[in-house]
Order: sequence, then structure tokens, then C-alpha cells
Amino acid sequence: MQDKKHTHDDIIRKSHERSRKLGVGKDRVNSARILRGADVIKMLQVNRDLIETAKPFLKLLYHFLEGSGFFIMLTDKDGCILHVYGNSAIHSVAGDQDMLVGAYMDEKSIGTNAMGTAISEDTPIQVSAKEHFIDAYQRWTCSAAPIHDEKGRIIGTLNLTGSQELVHPHTLGLVVAAVAAIENELENRLNETRLVNSASFIKTVMDTLSFGIVSMDAEGKLISANKMAHKLLRYPEGSLDNKQASMLIPDWKKLLAIVRSNRIVLDEETLLNTAQKSEAFSLNAYPITSFDGEITGMVLSFREMNHVYKVVNKYTGMNARYTFEDLIGESDEVKRMIDFAKTISDSPSTVLIEGESGTGKEVIAQAIHNHSRRAENGFVALNCGAIPPSLIESELFGYDEGAFTGARKGGRPGKFELAHGGTLFLDEIGDMPLDMQVKLLRAIQESSITRVGGIKLIPVDVRIIAATNRNLKLEVDKCSFRADLFYRLSVIPMLMPPLRDRREDIPILIRYFLHLKSVRLRKNVPEISKPLFEKLMNYDWPGNIRELENFIEKYVNLDGRLSASMIGLQTIQKLSLPGSTPAIPVKELRLSSLSEIESNAIEASLTACANNISRTARVLGISRNALYQKMKKYGFPL
Repeated sequence: MQDKKHTHDDIIRKSHERSRKLGVGKDRVNSARILRGADVIKMLQVNRDLIETAKPFLKLLYHFLEGSGFFIMLTDKDGCILHVYGNSAIHSVAGDQDMLVGAYMDEKSIGTNAMGTAISEDTPIQVSAKEHFIDAYQRWTCSAAPIHDEKGRIIGTLNLTGSQELVHPHTLGLVVAAVAAIENELENRLNETRLVNSASFIKTVMDTLSFGIVSMDAEGKLISANKMAHKLLRYPEGSLDNKQASMLIPDWKKLLAIVRSNRIVLDEETLLNTAQKSEAFSLNAYPITSFDGEITGMVLSFREMNHVYKVVNKYTGMNARYTFEDLIGESDEVKRMIDFAKTISDSPSTVLIEGESGTGKEVIAQAIHNHSRRAENGFVALNCGAIPPSLIESELFGYDEGAFTGARKGGRPGKFELAHGGTLFLDEIGDMPLDMQVKLLRAIQESSITRVGGIKLIPVDVRIIAATNRNLKLEVDKCSFRADLFYRLSVIPMLMPPLRDRREDIPILIRYFLHLKSVRLRKNVPEISKPLFEKLMNYDWPGNIRELENFIEKYVNLDGRLSASMIGLQTIQKLSLPGSTPAIPVKELRLSSLSEIESNAIEASLTACANNISRTARVLGISRNALYQKMKKYGFPL
């Protein structure tokens, strides 16, 4: 007891010393600082959370002490009174000394007192009678304790004040207990706020995801669903709560059995019942487990299969790279072909492109796709002549799990499904087996397919572009190609002109390929002599553009020295005549700084591509933006 008495006396002594140094007069009768009007309102607003949290406890404490002659005060961290509880008689007595809302009870304002000293010493304390520094307060006994936030910082005090003859050590115990309850409630409210904020944050994150997410309990009742889940399932936002999973998932029992065995489901193609119809989705399912390992529910995430197909097409190269800007040529034939192709790009009708091998049938097919409203979806190509007859059906239509020995688990979509919403390019259509021609015709006419080994009819929205180097009309006459499929494919026929019929484009193509191959092979651009150029112009090019490209690549590889036997041009006996004047003006790259080489390469490529930025960027193997930056760097006109 002596140690505690000494500690208490020591605290009072030090407080009196502070009061004298602060210049507090012992003859003061009220606080030196009192807020009025708008300042009081502002102070109460700042401390609103503390006041609202403490009020129930102040009320409870007051009812416990009612009639005892005590009144209760709540202050902020600086000792400013926020709230006062007491009967009218006590209020009147306290009011004589301005112990009211807005008055400061800190040591600087009234010297030693329970509230001010509790703040200064950060400890609960009882101050009675002459322990108060100013004479006017020596009629009181006060018990106060500081209130702390979750970080241990003082945010206020709770004080009990009564006549000095009412002094009792248990009074301080009541205050300390009430403060502990207030601090606990403050922490609970903070945790609740954090939980609410966390839930709001998680919901916001969930609602920004591009795939649907739903959670459900162990009985299959939906607990929550994000915005995308509602959108994909065609339900108004918020209407999925409390629905049964069996309404949405036809294979619910099978899925539940998997999850209850504590396994997960990854990228499983599954039918889900939307508000309108059944649709295919890629589904993931994860069990929710409690701390003791019990499975209490599951979380599902799902995407439309169309979205999955888009991703597959993007990363497997099933997209169109070429546009009409990439078509090289200034001949009337090329211009007419481009104008016609642009006109029919947005049509849903099938296109049949005929032409010799190497004329660029797939390039024009890709350009048509990229010029259409289907450009955002896949361009899926299938070479009908490169697929064994036994596999072409599964390539086109896909297969279900167990369709044949070696079939992949979960099945596999075919080219029709991958091209949904986009374009299916059937190259070498003339090589398709007759039995497959019947199935292809049915798929085109019905806009739906059935996977190999499956029974489900899958609707598909696909624009067909077919290509062949055969004369399909003659193949129909020979009964090697079905007439009904021919007429179904050739709604919009196109004929690609051979290179020999557009000789004015040969110099442009030579110049283009010279620079393209030189840049890609990291070689100087070789010269082409006038005699060689004339022979190249007079050659019939049976392999068309592909043959010309291959010849130029070989020519660049061997620095302009080739023999006729090496390239298969029997009509050209001597292809390189050293010392002759080049017919195509080409700027040779000098061995110098990297910057000069890069600048010269850009200049040469721009010249060869007639200043077409897209072609030049493709030749250099860089993006259009990168080319613009480099042109700006080296001072090229933009």
C-alpha cells in the first residue's frame, strides 16, 4: 500500500509542479479554455465515433450511480468535455464552474485534476479534495481513466465526479471497468468496419473479373454470385442468391460427388442452364473446407466456351495477320480483286477462291476476314489436303470423350467450334473426301454440328471461305466433287490471277522481297543486273508469288550468285552478271554504326514498300508504333 500511495502522491506532486510552470492560478474558478458555437459542433463531429460508442456505457454507469451524487463526463484526447451525464441539480452546480460540453479539463486549463492528469500520465487516477491544484475544485473527488484506440493512443477519458466526501477507492474501479468495455467495443466496431470494407473490396474485385463466380453451401444453395455470373447466366443482378445449384447445373450430382471427395474440377466443358437455354461453359470447381477439414460448400468459376476458343485461337496462331494493305501490286487485276473483296467482306455468304498454287489465296481470305465485323473473332484454317481422311471429320467437328481409342478426356472441339463467330478457311477443298463433303454440306446448311461420338447438336455461327487450285466445275463433271457442295460454296466466287497475267507487279514484288529477305537474313541487299531482271520479267512463274519469293530468298542467301539449276528456272542460264548495272535501284547497306545500319534499313524498306507503313513494319519485323518512333528518331518525314 505504501508503494501505491507513494506512486499516487508522486503523480499528484509532479502534476502540481506542471500546473505551476503552466501558470495556472490557484484562484481560478473555471476552465481557461471553452469552445463555443460552431467550434463545439466541429469538435463533436470529429469525435463522433467515440461518443456514439461510449454513450451506452455512460448511460449504464449513470443508472448504476443514479442518486449517488456523482456525474459522468466524457472528454476527447485533449481533455475537452464531449458529454455530461447527471441530474439537474448536479448539472447546475457543475455549470457554475463551466464543467460543460466544450470546456477543457486539461492541466493547462485548470491544473491538477483527474481528467487532465490521466491524460498527462496516461494512467487511471483518482484526485480528491486538496489534491486538486485550484481551490475551486477542491470540493470534488474525481476518478478518471484514459481511453485508448487499437494502437494504444489516447483518444479520450472517462471521469466520475462527486462531492469530496463521497470519495471511495471502488469508484476508480468502476471507471476502469467502463473504459475497458468502451475500448473493447471500439475494437469490435473497428473489426466490423474492416470486415465490411474487406467484403466490399472482395465484391468489387469479384465484379471486375471477366468470368463468372458463384459460391454455394454444402446443400447446393447459392450464397453469392458476381456480376459476370449474372450476365453469363442471363439473370438480373442479385437474383441468383438462394437459388439451388441443380437449377443451373444439369450434372449437379456428379459435380457434387467430385467436390465432396475433396477434388477440384479444372476447365471442364459443362452445360449450364441459363435463364434462356442451355449453353456450354468451361467450368472450374473448388471445395470450401472448414478449419477441421469438413467440406462446407464450393466455389465455381466459369467462362463461355466462345471466350475460351478466342484465347485458344489467339495463342495457337488461329487468327488472321494479313489485311488488304499487305496485298502487293498495282496492276488492274489486283485493284479489281481488292475492291471486290472489300465489297463482299461483311457478307455472311460463303466464298470460293480459285486460283493456281502460290497466288495468295489464304492472304486474300485473311484480308476479307479482317475487313469484316468478324475480325475480333477467330480465323481458323484447315488444309483439307494435309489431313488424313480418317481424321478430317474429328478435325472439323471435334469429338466427345470416349469417341475412339486415344480420345482425349473431356473431348475436344473441332475447327467449326473454334471458329464460332469468326471465319473458317477450308484450303484445298477439292481434296476433301466425298463422304466428308456430305457432312460438311449438312453443317453449312444447318449451321450446327455434332461431335464425333456425341449426340448433342451444337449451333455454330461461322463464315466459310474455301479455296482450291483445282477447277471444281471440272471435278463436279468427273464426279469427284459433289455438285450440291460446289454450288453451296461458290455463292461468291473469286479467281486469283496468276503472276504471269499481272507482270507489271513483278518489279514491285521483287523489290519488296529483296528488302524483306535481306532484313530478315541480316544481309546486304544484293544488286540485280539488267539482263537478269529482264529474264525474271519474261519468266512465266508457274509457282506464282511463292516461287518468286523463294527465288529471291535463295538469291539473297547466296549474295546474288545463283545458277539456273539451283532455282529450277531452266529458261535463265546465267542469273548473276558481276559488274552489270542494276535495273532495280537498291541502296546497299554499309558496314558502319548500328544506328546508320538501322536508318538505312528503314529507308530502303520504305522505298521498297512505296512508303506503306504497315508493309514496311512487317518487312522489318517490328510494330507500326515502333517504326514511327524510329522514323522520328532518324528524322524521316511522318
